[in-house]
Amino acid sequence: HVQLVESGGGSVQAGGSLRLSCAGPAYASSAYCMGWFRRDPGKERKAVAVTYSGNGGPYYADAVAGRFTVSQVNANNTLYLQMTNLKLGDTAMYYCAAVEATISTLFSGCSSSPADFTYWGQGTQVTVS
Repeated sequence: HVQLVESGGGSVQAGGSLRLSCAGPAYASSAYCMGWFRRDPGKERKAVAVTYSGNGGPYYADAVAGRFTVSQVNANNTLYLQMTNLKLGDTAMYYCAAVEATISTLFSGCSSSPADFTYWGQGTQVTVS
């Protein structure tokens, strides 16, 4: 069982920055697909960034590309989401998620669908005003 714990959320003014952290158990970077998802008020949860998209780099939702950066530090078993130039529309509950990687993942990349992720953190609120 994989436990994920997010931190780093909070309130920030538009244009500001926040860094979210997701602490998990020891794992090899290639063993799991990891991602950040968010649930906007009244909407379904959707992907913000996933660590591997199949083209050698991360996947980013169009709404955050160029502003958010996902990174993974295996030495401390932590996944990060650096968020810059935050906008009002970024207000949401943010979740860290993981799923075991498969052979097909190595070629096609990790899914960005929340339904394909098995393990979830409790979420951390980000409010932009």
